[in-house]
Amino acid sequence: MDQLTNPTEIYNAVEEYYGRVLSSSDDLKTDACTTCHSPPKHILDILKLVPEEVKAKYYGCGTPLPLGIDGLDVLDLGSGSGRDCYVASQLVGPTGSVTGIDMTDEQLEVARRNIGEYASKLGYSPNLRFIKGFIEFLEVAGIENNSIDLCISNCVVNLSPNKELVIAGVYKALKEGGEFYFSDVYADRPVPESVRQHPVLVGECLGGALEIKEFKRICNEVGFLDVRMLSKSPIDVKDPSLISLVGDIQFYSITYRLFKLSTLETVRKNDGHVATYLGTIPGQPDHYNLDGCTRLPVNQPTPVSGNSAEMLTKTWLAKYFKVEKDSKHIDVKFESCEPVVTKSCC
Repeated sequence: MDQLTNPTEIYNAVEEYYGRVLSSSDDLKTDACTTCHSPPKHILDILKLVPEEVKAKYYGCGTPLPLGIDGLDVLDLGSGSGRDCYVASQLVGPTGSVTGIDMTDEQLEVARRNIGEYASKLGYSPNLRFIKGFIEFLEVAGIENNSIDLCISNCVVNLSPNKELVIAGVYKALKEGGEFYFSDVYADRPVPESVRQHPVLVGECLGGALEIKEFKRICNEVGFLDVRMLSKSPIDVKDPSLISLVGDIQFYSITYRLFKLSTLETVRKNDGHVATYLGTIPGQPDHYNLDGCTRLPVNQPTPVSGNSAEMLTKTWLAKYFKVEKDSKHIDVKFESCEPVVTKSCC
């Protein structure tokens, strides 16, 4: 099997794998590009309306769809068959918009031809479009800088031969206060070239996985400070021919959220803020998880860091929270943490 030695070969291999090799998610050789855990009930109810062909061609590794995003302008990187875009279009409603970008003609065709069927089920025509382009070059594809409220992506960034360009492009496309909320595959150590250049491992979302430390470094350089992890699940490599190639590398499916806020600091400080969740996000009446370690119970003032206070007052989340100063909690320490690792898909 020929190794992939340059960006053009990677693009061609990914397009071939997702456009012509895979006919459904059952053809995948690992669980890297499949959803490990059931989405929230609110999302499951919406999924019932999504056309079957769109769902059959879905190859995601998480559910990067926050609730409560009505009226937002959403961009989906590597939208594929459009499953997440279809769901997002109902979440944003008739006053929001959803744009999916993908480079694979076969997937774009599936996404586009099912919009009419979906619109008839919704009872209105969703502001939903699919454009062809590379996720490294959003502006070239027609995505203006400072135009997006929320960017989502589902197991796609790892497929790019230039992750720095992708993350920097998202930062430029987002408005101030915008968010990049996405699931992808990461490794606990640097991935060797033999894995990075293997066509099947690249297509299965493992070959291009960033080491977690490297990902955070890129985010900080681009301007996404205080990276927040929402969930983390180990990935099992089941195919015997691939197990020997990846060796001791542990891969994870991780959902991150990154905020474009010029006021964030590199460390989490206690500025005496308390946040109260109002309980008004649809499908989340009892509490809200800002990240895997920050749970905010409804109607209960909870100490939060200065960075968390910024995220809750200067982004799309602001209408769902009340944030105040309260010196009684000034001794609380806020440190970076990770959520408990949940079980693998198997």
